Amino acid sequence: MTPRRTIAHPVAATGTALHAGVAVTMALSPAPAGSGIVFRRSDLNVDIPARYDLVSETRLGTVIGQGSAKVGVVEHLMAAAAGAEIDDLLVSLDGPEPPILDGDALSYLILLESAGVAEQNQPRIAIKVLKPVTVESGDARASLQPDDRLSYSYELSFPVIGEQFYAFAFSRAGFRAEIAPARTFGFLSELEALNKMDLAKGASLANTLALDASGVINRERQRFADEFVRHKILDAIGDMALAGAPLIARFEGRKSGHATNNALLRALFADSGNFELREL
Repeated sequence: MTPRRTIAHPVAATGTALHAGVAVTMALSPAPAGSGIVFRRSDLNVDIPARYDLVSETRLGTVIGQGSAKVGVVEHLMAAAAGAEIDDLLVSLDGPEPPILDGDALSYLILLESAGVAEQNQPRIAIKVLKPVTVESGDARASLQPDDRLSYSYELSFPVIGEQFYAFAFSRAGFRAEIAPARTFGFLSELEALNKMDLAKGASLANTLALDASGVINRERQRFADEFVRHKILDAIGDMALAGAPLIARFEGRKSGHATNNALLRALFADSGNFELREL
């Protein structure tokens, strides 16, 4: 039996919310076996389980909600938890989003590592994909293919960036080295319009790779030449973690994003014949 895992000790961090632009304190705490990952809006006294069916918005980040209570941009922290193979975790926030920190998953992963790991008394249960599941929207496409292990591949195509492809066979060490350090990115030409919509108010040259017509402005912050496609895989890992259990499948994405990723999980669970639960 492979046991479920939580963290051994509480840890906390304070930073700026990417979109709201306000200071947020985040506390990560051990959680009981089988509880999964739960976001607690401590300012509203509302708990929101990290589940695909509670995703309420996917514009420039994945938002989960219960009633009027929401938590935005959960994908980076969810990717870090998935990368560390943490199954049960309580995430307490006194604001609308986790702090963006370095705009990657590594900053969350380091925080989780500092908390240590505690094994639970229940087995890890995985979701094994049995049949291909595909969703498309315009030229965006995402699929889960049957496989014996978890892997991700992604094809990216953006102005200025061009085309990039990356394939990643999941492992904890591989996630930490290849995927977790990849920062989020954005185009300066869109920033003013986003700010008017109360978005990206916490974006900065310290936490976001900023692009203009000439390329990356803050190139000194860039960690990989293909950081953009790696970050899209990071986002996909975080979004797929909203399945509520680790997947055994091959994720393939092309120009896909948070909306496509969430639609993919909804399509997967719409037919019980698409998957089976398997003890690891």
